Amino acid sequence: MVNLHVTYEGELRCLAVHGPSDNRLFTDAPVDNKGRGETFSPTDLVGTALGSCMLTVMAIATGGRQPELKGTTVHVTKEMTTERPRRIERLSVRVTFPAEVSQTVPEATRRELENLAVNCPVRLSLSDAIDIPIEFTWQ
Repeated sequence: MVNLHVTYEGELRCLAVHGPSDNRLFTDAPVDNKGRGETFSPTDLVGTALGSCMLTVMAIATGGRQPELKGTTVHVTKEMTTERPRRIERLSVRVTFPAEVSQTVPEATRRELENLAVNCPVRLSLSDAIDIPIEFTWQ
């Protein structure tokens, strides 16, 4: 169990505190929804959670051994609905493995890593109402 504490700071900004570490982050409402857009919005954090979860489960599976996934990136493009209710409509995901990683990963291991990423806990927790196309690029 992890405790997260969120406080409304005013002007559509919240402060979130991660209980175990006391690390903090702020959220803002996006500009297109009356906010300042100076930092992550709550829905931005959903896309961020998806990308970091995908990378994390793949790294856990490799156990820091070969293939070392350092430098692998996930780019998430978040799209919101244009009509009410406002919600995330699509999270387009592109996972890119740099050449240094790709050269060390056999085909069977690539498929295993891709399967882990697609089935990470965040992805499995998201509603099927969100379209989540995922593309893997091995350079």
